[in-house]
Amino acid sequence: MASTQSRGGGPLARLLVLAVLHVNFIALGLEPDFLYPLENVTIAQGRDAMFTCVVNNLGGYRVAWIKADTKAILAIHEHVITNNARLSVTHNDYNTWTLNIRGVKREDRGQYMCQVNTDPMKMQTAFLEVVIPPDIIYEETSGDMMVPEGGSAKLVCKARGYPPPKILWRREDGGDIISRSGPQGKTKVTSLEGDVVNLTKVTRSEMGAYLCIAANGVPPSVSKRIMLHVHFHPLVQVPNQLVGAPTATDVTLQCHVEASPKAINYWTRENGEMIISNDKYQMTEIPSSSYSVQMRLVIRNIQRSDLGGYKCISKNSIGDAEGNIRLYEMELPHRKSRIEEENDTASEESNDVRSSLQGPLREGGNRVEDAGFLGGGGPPASTARRVLPTAFCLITTLMYTVC
Repeated sequence: MASTQSRGGGPLARLLVLAVLHVNFIALGLEPDFLYPLENVTIAQGRDAMFTCVVNNLGGYRVAWIKADTKAILAIHEHVITNNARLSVTHNDYNTWTLNIRGVKREDRGQYMCQVNTDPMKMQTAFLEVVIPPDIIYEETSGDMMVPEGGSAKLVCKARGYPPPKILWRREDGGDIISRSGPQGKTKVTSLEGDVVNLTKVTRSEMGAYLCIAANGVPPSVSKRIMLHVHFHPLVQVPNQLVGAPTATDVTLQCHVEASPKAINYWTRENGEMIISNDKYQMTEIPSSSYSVQMRLVIRNIQRSDLGGYKCISKNSIGDAEGNIRLYEMELPHRKSRIEEENDTASEESNDVRSSLQGPLREGGNRVEDAGFLGGGGPPASTARRVLPTAFCLITTLMYTVC
């Protein structure tokens, strides 16, 4: 037994060694000291947090972890004291002690202390900040809503998180948010901050999706889409009320319709006969916004029976409206036949000859123009043969008149 204790040292021997080392550290002035300051930690809820305490010359002293604001002892040396299963302590067998907190919760927020049991006590503290990403409180936030044109709408958006989130409003289509209740009267902004947006004297141009965006610097930001429907009776505008087209051609009639809720649109003749799509008629609607469409009616191979009045009609749950278009026949410019074109050409050549022979009569020699025409400078022989008989007749008539 004596030999065993001499080899292993026994508990009493180990305590003696620690006491001697402790005395030696004190004698040498090597008391425990912190190599680095304990750093504050900011962590999102649900993640893992870690505090690291580096102690030199620890000797026989012990390191303890304490929740400073509640004065609860969490761990001493390598042993966890608290019943919190999410806490653990690690030691690298040299001078580094680490407190680990898994799955951080909001209640873990506070001041933490790394303490060495010297006399007087030495310690370091750091703060654990637990942040929470924003979250929309749907039960307190507005849903899709409907208002009549000229009415008012109140959009509300609530969010939770830490730090408390800020609410920003935008329109999904990038349009302006119009405020009419402020001291400056009507103002237009692309974004608006605050939990509530008050819209007054709402117009159809303000209809659409509004985005409530909550952010507090902790990703990710969240948003909710709120649809604002503005209801009004249909409005019909006709770009061209009088349309002309030649027979045997196709023509397109157009109407611009605005309505909310969505309207039923159709075409009729002026006598009330409804038009349906077939080989003769083709009807289409081209959306231009959330509340407006272009109505188009194509009439193929127009005949005289197709001329007259047409109506574009729009109806919804609030009311109805119509536009009127009159279709008339438009004549194409007359195109000359080949024989008429040849006769016109011959007539033009005759007029050219007459104009070349007209001019003042003078006594004395021949005119330069006559010499050029009758002499070698005249037109080619083929042309001369065609023109000479007419020319001689004209000359004879002129001489007779002079005499």
